[in-house]
Amino acid sequence: MTSPSATVTAPLADAPAATAPHTPRNALLDSLMPLLVDVAVPLASYYALKAAGLSTFAALAWSSVLPAVRTGWSVLRRRRLNGLAALIVTVNAVSLLTSLMVGNPRLMVAKDSGVSSIIGLMILVTALKGQPMMTAGLRPVLVKGDAAKDAAWQRLAAGSAAFRRAEIRFSAVWGAALLGECVVRAVGACTLPVETMVWLGTVIMVVTMVSAFMVSGRVGAVPMQGMIAEEAGAGKPADTAR
Repeated sequence: MTSPSATVTAPLADAPAATAPHTPRNALLDSLMPLLVDVAVPLASYYALKAAGLSTFAALAWSSVLPAVRTGWSVLRRRRLNGLAALIVTVNAVSLLTSLMVGNPRLMVAKDSGVSSIIGLMILVTALKGQPMMTAGLRPVLVKGDAAKDAAWQRLAAGSAAFRRAEIRFSAVWGAALLGECVVRAVGACTLPVETMVWLGTVIMVVTMVSAFMVSGRVGAVPMQGMIAEEAGAGKPADTAR
């Protein structure tokens, strides 16, 4: 996640439950939009505040406000908080408060890697337990509000080992990506100047997210989408041996 931002927007955490058909590209753009907001706004705010004469720490702290407010508003507007969203909100709140109390700019930058590591670890653990946390955001994107597809999802989740494996792979890719991002940004926060990590942290996050979207789509979402379409068309329980 970008260094000025106090909010890590996990992929699909805010994904809307679509009520009208969307192409896969539109669904991807919908999922990426909160991420783009959380990257662009804090980065622009940081440099604007620095230009206005604020200290590095003050600019980092104030630039974290808007994405934090956006996350809170998203939860209130939808009036629901799934496990992944709850984890994101809690971890970000704790990390931001800790950084503000310490008042160290380098810690403010480094805290984001800690947030990514906790979220990534939780995603991996739930995937290994067979209850992938990312499912809450992925399901609305794939079923697109279609009752037949939603019923197909339920049958596949209950009866298709191939579907469950793809579901787990999707979460596992994201968990591994976030943990990898954590390591890279933690090293950078400890060894590079804060000013460098402000923009470099953004680059690292964007590359990680785009790569994770592509890989998780190929090994998880796309195969699941195909199975859902086939099952919805057949209108019968999935073959457990498939």
